[in-house]
Amino acid sequence: MEDAYARSVVEVLDFFGVDPTKGLTDSQVARHVRIYGKNVLPQEKRTAFWKLVLKQFDDLLVKILIAAAVISFFLALINGETGLTAFLEPSVILLILAANAAVGVITETNAEKALEELRAYQADIATVLRNGCFSILPAAELVPGDIVEVNVGCKIPADMRMIEMLSNQLRVDQAILTGESCSVEKELDSIIATNAVYQDKTNILFSGTVVVAGRARAVVVGVGANTAMGSIRDSMLQTEDEVTPLKKKLDEFGTFLAKVIAGICVLVWIVNIGHFRDPSHGGFLRGAIHYFKIAVALAVAAIPEGLPAVVTTCLALGTKRMARLNAIVRSLPSVETLGCTTVICSDKTGTLTTNMMSVAKICVVHSVQQGPIIAEYGVTGTTYAPEGVVFDSSGIQLEFPAQLPCLLHIARCSALCNESVLQYNPDKGNYEKIGEATEVALRVLAEKVGLPGFDSMPSALNMLSKHERASYCNHHWEIEFKKVSILEFSRDRKMMSVLCSHKQMCVMFSKGAPESVLSRCTNILCNDNGFIVPMTANIRAELESRLNSLAGKEALRCLALALKQMPINRQTLSYDDEKDLTFIGLVGMLDPPREEVKNAMLSCMTAGIRVIVVTGDNKSTAESICHKIGAFDHLVDFVGRSYTASEFEELPAMQQTVALQHMALFTRVEPSHKRMLVEALQNQNEVVAMTGDGVNDAPALKKADIGIAMGSGTAVAKSASDMVLADDNFATIVAAVAEGRAIYNNTKQFIRYMISSNIGEVVCIFVAAVLGIPDTLAPVSLISVNI
Repeated sequence: MEDAYARSVVEVLDFFGVDPTKGLTDSQVARHVRIYGKNVLPQEKRTAFWKLVLKQFDDLLVKILIAAAVISFFLALINGETGLTAFLEPSVILLILAANAAVGVITETNAEKALEELRAYQADIATVLRNGCFSILPAAELVPGDIVEVNVGCKIPADMRMIEMLSNQLRVDQAILTGESCSVEKELDSIIATNAVYQDKTNILFSGTVVVAGRARAVVVGVGANTAMGSIRDSMLQTEDEVTPLKKKLDEFGTFLAKVIAGICVLVWIVNIGHFRDPSHGGFLRGAIHYFKIAVALAVAAIPEGLPAVVTTCLALGTKRMARLNAIVRSLPSVETLGCTTVICSDKTGTLTTNMMSVAKICVVHSVQQGPIIAEYGVTGTTYAPEGVVFDSSGIQLEFPAQLPCLLHIARCSALCNESVLQYNPDKGNYEKIGEATEVALRVLAEKVGLPGFDSMPSALNMLSKHERASYCNHHWEIEFKKVSILEFSRDRKMMSVLCSHKQMCVMFSKGAPESVLSRCTNILCNDNGFIVPMTANIRAELESRLNSLAGKEALRCLALALKQMPINRQTLSYDDEKDLTFIGLVGMLDPPREEVKNAMLSCMTAGIRVIVVTGDNKSTAESICHKIGAFDHLVDFVGRSYTASEFEELPAMQQTVALQHMALFTRVEPSHKRMLVEALQNQNEVVAMTGDGVNDAPALKKADIGIAMGSGTAVAKSASDMVLADDNFATIVAAVAEGRAIYNNTKQFIRYMISSNIGEVVCIFVAAVLGIPDTLAPVSLISVNI
């Protein structure tokens, strides 16, 4: 039922004939099992090992080399050679071919592992309503029409349509499908949209995703292969491994070599027909056989037996060098493919950006004495590490940010109106989050602002250990202000509030969507003197204008912070308390680009490699990031360089072809779109590298000429890829491409050298044969080994 997102709850329930208060009956379950099957991804039929091995020898050049080995052996025996001498050359050739076959078998086995690891994302159990009561059943027993209850921490067991909300909100982490780190808020309403992608289907819970907040009930609409996860599996099954550029050239060379060898052999034999009756041969038949052996010797001399060894050695050495660059190569042929890359389709989140939300801008009301003066502050630091400074609009660093009233209260509100955790992981050597990325960004901001009252602030915090530093200021505010009551975030209010007690007084801190918080504010806090003054129409208009600039032009995710003095000894909060608030300030945050990415982009453009940013994020946010990293710097005209998946699909075929030649950004995509993009570029004879980290990226990673997975990505993505970036860094790809080009050039030079050497031998033998030089034509003396 693919269009479940567009149907109402009643229509979906009627379609499956399910009573929302009782669930399915046993007879209905049995019937639905017959119709829809079980809720498991079908088991793929594994390719037999012997077939995988034989497949590696299904290559013209390999067959020629095998033939050369066999012929060399027989010629040696015919000429009376015995022992190791007769076996030396054929043994070396066969060992090299066996090594190449082993590499190929390992590569194809890894591809099959990606499909197996896909099952790890399936849920084990589910809470299901059947025959009027809830029970815990194996997820594999779910059928369309089952009503399932989910809550925080649950892995969604099948594709399901929301039918009832049991909490203020339900948020789901869909990163494995969309690649975007922020959780998605779900709702009950039907979605009316054309070409809706996963991100648009906010009333659908997708199999394998995880609930991070709230509780709800949903009806199963898709099981097994008929789920979003199943469509990814099918896409991976339909994708065949791409032939590398070097392999294509070697295949062409093998075909050409076979024709040349056959032609020369026939020519040598025909040219010497007149010598068949020479008395030294002992008769016409013996003469024919003699010159046949010469022709075969000529063929063996023409074959570059050492070619596989040279190619494998070059690629292996390249693999070792790339490992030092944090590029772990999983497939040897991918090393040289990197050197031929013409287009890099790069995932945005986590590759071009840090995948860590960070506050970049703070906006407060400085004073109102001569009209509203809005002050903006910038914040440095692009990770969850509490390292960074606050600077004013002129770029001057603030020595003591916490001494400014608005910044002080922003830090307090950020620390207290927050349910996330920031901690240091000594094993990984980095700071990690638990909870929503936006809330963790606020915790980090509180650490950067520091504490008031110390001359050595905030530098004194650097004396702490990393474990203590992670949340030192946050813990300080949590001790100073004891939390008494919390009003959780809800969809209708779009804000949350917390009541805190502090030295015989009560304060309510609030944070939420700017439009929701601002509409409830009747006062503002001035940053110059700490006075609270009434909110006027001019001040509100100025703040809304600044908000539009932050959210629109700079594409920042904005939150508004506010506070309110509450009666002493107040113990509870109600929604009616969220009015007459005092506005503190706006904070704008984003998933910031990596610092080294801009130079890496410039290196790509200089090297003639085009970069297309591919993301599931919305268009405006992605365009802002692209401007920051320089992805549009080489474009004279920006129009027609950025497309959403739906916009691109609506273009006529000819316009799609033109768009592909100029595209720099592709947004709001899902797995099928990524694979489609790779195929379309390959049809234009581009050599495509694709990066990704999620389950959603696996089909495109497998389809691309070289799939590049992130070290922190999913096991499915890694198994489907040719290379893994240990540091998740786009700049590493650029360094690896440079290394790949060097390897590709070295390999070509080796091949040219070997071919030129063999041509010299062939010419000598051919001339001798044509001139009829007798004694020097013993086949054994003409076989040359170049290994």
